[in-house]
Amino acid sequence: MSRAEHLPPAFPDRAPWGTAGKLRAWQEAALESYHSHPHKDFLTVATPGAGKTTFALRVAADLLERKIVRAVTVVAPTEHLKTQWAEAAQRAGIRIDAGWRNADGKTARGFSGVAVTYAGVAAHPILHRNRTEARSTLVILDEVHHAGDAKSWGEAILEAFEPATRRLALTGTPFRSDTNPIPFVTYAPGADGVDRSVPDFVYGYGEALADAVVRPVVFLAYAGQMRWRTRAGDELAATLGEPLTNDLTNQAWRTALDPGGQWMPAVLRAADQRLNEVRRHVPDAGAMVIATDQNNARAYARLIREMTGTAPTVVLSDDKGASKRIAEFSESEDRWLVAVRMVSEGVDIPRLAVGVYATNASTPLFFAQAVGRFVRARRRGEIASVFLPTVAPLLKHAAELELTRDHVLGKPAPAGEDLFAPEEALLEAAQREQGNGDLLGEWQALESEANFDRVMFGGAEFGLPATPGSVEEQEYLGLPGLLDADQVATVLKKRQADQLKAAQRRARREGDTIAPPAAARPVVTSAERSALRRELHALVGAWHHRSGSPHGAIHAELRRVCGGPATAQASVDDLRRRIDTLRKWQTQGKP
Repeated sequence: MSRAEHLPPAFPDRAPWGTAGKLRAWQEAALESYHSHPHKDFLTVATPGAGKTTFALRVAADLLERKIVRAVTVVAPTEHLKTQWAEAAQRAGIRIDAGWRNADGKTARGFSGVAVTYAGVAAHPILHRNRTEARSTLVILDEVHHAGDAKSWGEAILEAFEPATRRLALTGTPFRSDTNPIPFVTYAPGADGVDRSVPDFVYGYGEALADAVVRPVVFLAYAGQMRWRTRAGDELAATLGEPLTNDLTNQAWRTALDPGGQWMPAVLRAADQRLNEVRRHVPDAGAMVIATDQNNARAYARLIREMTGTAPTVVLSDDKGASKRIAEFSESEDRWLVAVRMVSEGVDIPRLAVGVYATNASTPLFFAQAVGRFVRARRRGEIASVFLPTVAPLLKHAAELELTRDHVLGKPAPAGEDLFAPEEALLEAAQREQGNGDLLGEWQALESEANFDRVMFGGAEFGLPATPGSVEEQEYLGLPGLLDADQVATVLKKRQADQLKAAQRRARREGDTIAPPAAARPVVTSAERSALRRELHALVGAWHHRSGSPHGAIHAELRRVCGGPATAQASVDDLRRRIDTLRKWQTQGKP
């Protein structure tokens, strides 16, 4: 019998309902696929929380048992994950040395292999190549997309592990935001002629959700008014979620996340209320804030301490005791953990059920990995709640959570001739420059306030705008902590319908108007706003040729008639009113 026959479906010892003593269905299917098509490289894409570690250790145990390999090397992104792998392997009867360093040379007696980091391999690839050549080795590349983080890393991984007998690559997010190829991953051209990664086995979030292997995730988005000052002394204001240039969006976003404003305290209070509700059904449920940097992390911890009377656990990336604190928090019933990015990927704290996304990282890879910290199901019915700023990139990622992506090398060729393609390319380049730099110079947050904006679940949106502490907000913060995916959707639909009826009665009584529900309030992207501006400029140009009026005079007249600021600061509604006015002038003549 294999030394790993007793492995539970996921570590640590949390077999779901009725499955103790056997692998989950997807793990069994992946194992069968691995052994039925034996070849050197195998890429497994499985959503965070599905149990990739269990699957990989079962493969390792089988290969060691059959003497196909005699050693195992686990390559992980962080030092903490090395320890986590070694502890999991110990339960499977495989001794992995997580304390091994490049200076140690040979593996210590009694160990079947070592756990190292991608950075450690990049520091001395020849050493790792020699070790790989010395014994037939299985190399497990955990979160393999990190092997493409830098060209030197990718080259080092190729150099070090090219002689491996077997390589097993694992990832929950096979896509990257760049086009750096991932070592030992096969790419093949798609229908559009662009190369995409080709996994050997895929188990996506949608499948895992249907199997009740992961929790359903409810996203609660908060908008609000922001005000900040530039280096030049100019004071700017914007509503979080309104269409702005990338740079202005980032400034408003940073203002919201500033711990000295009112947005973060309001969202943290809402998240703590949500945690109270979840803990009624899941007594040990925990919450985590993912912060942008260490200063903000410490400040958020102070806010939570003032709010709850209890100091949260704080984990910083350069803290030598980080792994110990994470382990202690995981085993405790403490309420809050505050961390910088290091806890966003791979770290296994199954009781985390509430998250606050308080970082300005916006790549799909980082978002998926961060949300993955909250989806690890332990028993049927647990749901996860993640609080977000209302900004278009994050809402887009939330809506696409169930999609399985591949890593794309290059961009698809355009389907046809696009009149605005050159301008779009310039705009994209400009937006990239704005996002990478800080065109507004030094920045100072002045004011921020929060309002509940919407709930997102399964790609659908629910809710009416509401002030923090209102009955409307409480309806969503009070969702039961135990619901399956179908029940979540049913409850959200009913609560929105009840809110709409109440708002309509109130509007009739007070002669007021009601805000539309979330589904009718799409967050407009900066690209869509740019398209409206181009359309306006084209119509202004056409009216200039017809009337002979200078462009500036036409814009000034539109502002006088329609109201609103200059075009650069105009809202989407301002732009649409001006476009409609110009079209009326074209067809009916100017009054």
